[in-house]
Amino acid sequence: MLADILPTAFEVGVLNGHVQPGDVVAIVGAGPIGLSAITGAKLFSPSTIIAIDLDDERLDAAKRFGADLTFNNTKEDPIAFVRKMTDDFGVDVAIEAVGVPATFELCTALVRPGGHVANIGVHGKPATLHLETLWTRDVTITTGLVDTYSTPTLLKLVAAHQINAGQFVTHRFKMDDIVAAYDTFARAGETGALKVVLTK
Repeated sequence: MLADILPTAFEVGVLNGHVQPGDVVAIVGAGPIGLSAITGAKLFSPSTIIAIDLDDERLDAAKRFGADLTFNNTKEDPIAFVRKMTDDFGVDVAIEAVGVPATFELCTALVRPGGHVANIGVHGKPATLHLETLWTRDVTITTGLVDTYSTPTLLKLVAAHQINAGQFVTHRFKMDDIVAAYDTFARAGETGALKVVLTK
């Protein structure tokens, strides 16, 4: 958790996104990286964290990790939802934690004028940058690859029980059951797996 997901979300999402106290933060994608972004954002006392995903089980996990609101965007329009809850303003920070064009474009539609879009997801296909709507809105878009410079800080927060890294582990297997462990992780949508741990 400290070698990968927590510093990735913290550095590329939360810090690059400049989450501040009182902000409204939308995190698109509630997999391990999105859940890590919730964990990191909470350290800065935002007023509201909204988790958006296609899967209700992942949204349940987002609630457990500290999201204030969850939203399944297969059931309703997330843009209309955010506009209504922010008096048509938009979120201060939109964190993209999936890596597909639709989620990046959703983040740029959710963010307020002067806000930040922090792209964590690794994109394998082009995403459209809608400058026809963004050019007057002074939006900052950041991307990046984790440097893990934050790992010592996160380790201190784990040791002080301010971050619970153990809550990412949903399944444990003995080393002899490694094939079953891989199968469980490969079918995360069915099994609810976030992170799988192998032990002796």
